[in-house]
Amino acid sequence: MTRFVLSEDDVNIIRHLLSELTAQHQHPDDSSFLNNVTVYAQELPRGVRMAMNEFRLAEKSAVLVISGFPIDEDSLGPTPSSLEDARMSSRSVREEFLFALLASLLGDIIGWRTQHGGRIIHDVFPIKAHAQEQIGTGSEQLIWWHTEDAFHELRGDYVGLMCLRNPDAIATTICPLSCVPLTKKQTNLLFMPVFTIRPDESHQRKNAVGLEVANGEPDGDFDHIEEMLRNPRKVALFSGSQDSPYIRIDPYFMDPSANSEAQEAVCQLIQAIDQRIQKVVLAQGDVCFIDNYRAVHGRKSFKARFDGTDRWLKRINVTRDLRKSRSQRSDALSRIIA
Repeated sequence: MTRFVLSEDDVNIIRHLLSELTAQHQHPDDSSFLNNVTVYAQELPRGVRMAMNEFRLAEKSAVLVISGFPIDEDSLGPTPSSLEDARMSSRSVREEFLFALLASLLGDIIGWRTQHGGRIIHDVFPIKAHAQEQIGTGSEQLIWWHTEDAFHELRGDYVGLMCLRNPDAIATTICPLSCVPLTKKQTNLLFMPVFTIRPDESHQRKNAVGLEVANGEPDGDFDHIEEMLRNPRKVALFSGSQDSPYIRIDPYFMDPSANSEAQEAVCQLIQAIDQRIQKVVLAQGDVCFIDNYRAVHGRKSFKARFDGTDRWLKRINVTRDLRKSRSQRSDALSRIIA
């Protein structure tokens, strides 16, 4: 893991930039902001831009943490109790602008019509009704390590997490694939398209938020997700270079492969990652970017209080090639994949 700590001068530059942007734009989801976010991001401190650029290009580290941005607890207010509450609130808009600026240094920000009501930036905090679910707004279940949206061909290259509050030091779990020993035989087997990964809970109709049509029934956005659940296609877990492969995996939502050797290779990989999973505790103000092709991530279980003081993160997905999703976006400027 690589960490970049903002200096006092860096923080002052960022604050000045955020003051300008919040005066010009109401919200980071606004097209007027998103269409120019890569331009605005060039006004971030040079050291930050260089750290993000090296992370994007060199692939020396699979995790980058930007630390040192102060968050005002009084302005932040209590942790929301529902996604609707979070969506209606403007308490963390300044932090969302910074998060979007940093993320755009890696590529283009994307969202999903089937996830968090099509929002670009997601709120991650415990919801009482989700306590026992395998979902980011759960709490009492361990979130099994995975690559983000592993089931989808248009998944992001990076997933970002911004910590607004973490008083109980709840750990995010991370394991770069580079830490895992692999034999040539294992690697060859994992390059074979003989595995299935089903859509995770966050994309399913039952967890839809804000995606209802006038008659109160969900629209057709989930039809293709349900088809993927019924008939998941065969994929390879590894891609790219044999010497330093990229990974897509989500063991909780995978079915056993009919190829016994390939299934054994997956079991060995899962065991190796389990043995090497690392705990990363994000502090207030930390922004963590995980290379979604080179590392898995998850979260430890915890007992939420639901009293406005629980852990609260923001999450964002970034792609290095927005064009590859053009057939599933309404127009060239849209960031939302249907």
